[in-house]
Amino acid sequence: MRVNFQVNGADETVDDVWEGESLLYMLRERMGLPGSKNACEQGECGSCTVYLDGVPACACLVAAGQVDGRSVRTVEGLAQGDKLDPVQQAFVDAGAVQCGFCTPGLLVQTHDLIERVPEPSDGEIREALSGNLCRCTGYEKILNAVHLAAERKAAAK
Repeated sequence: MRVNFQVNGADETVDDVWEGESLLYMLRERMGLPGSKNACEQGECGSCTVYLDGVPACACLVAAGQVDGRSVRTVEGLAQGDKLDPVQQAFVDAGAVQCGFCTPGLLVQTHDLIERVPEPSDGEIREALSGNLCRCTGYEKILNAVHLAAERKAAAK
């Protein structure tokens, strides 16, 4: 099957997609977008989170054929060329990136949270990121990074 969709603002076509192929596989293996990670393949860890038509979704649970005619934004699409999005930069600056496996999903979820709630509380952050598992940080640096990103986005307005 052929899938025509938009990825990070660009129109794309992928041929020979098989029925059981996931969006995650198509992005990583066929399109060379390795940012979203393949961890649980069950939608439990959040490492593969992308925007699908502007809403966060686990790419491992979305069949590639389901994105035909739709829009996908990956963690790579948060940056503007070589300039990191404030959320991405805040994670780097706060030391919230350790092994990096959970980071792409956390970045997309954090980006979405700050778009919806410009000054989130700790409780709102914990709720928004509850579907993203990190096995390295203990989450304190992640919370700090989210607050830092929110502060920087507010200051930039």
